[in-house]
Amino acid sequence: MTDKVIEKYGKNKSDSGSTEAQIALFTGRINQLNEHLKINKKDNSSRRGLMIMVSKRRKLLKYLQRNDIKSYTGLIKKLNIRK
Repeated sequence: MTDKVIEKYGKNKSDSGSTEAQIALFTGRINQLNEHLKINKKDNSSRRGLMIMVSKRRKLLKYLQRNDIKSYTGLIKKLNIRK
């Protein structure tokens, strides 16, 4: 799964460090944790991990918005974030 995401959003197939690829990876993990928490409502350690990931993704999105607005808007549309 991660290889496909990196290949799609990274600059090349081994570029896992680009901001776009990192945001896409965080989004995938956040979506998985959301599904997990719908079933396991009392799993507070996973909820804390989710909050940490959302915070990291928010910081990366802020960075991308400051430095490359075109890439930011395209990524937001592709990942269906911030409707």
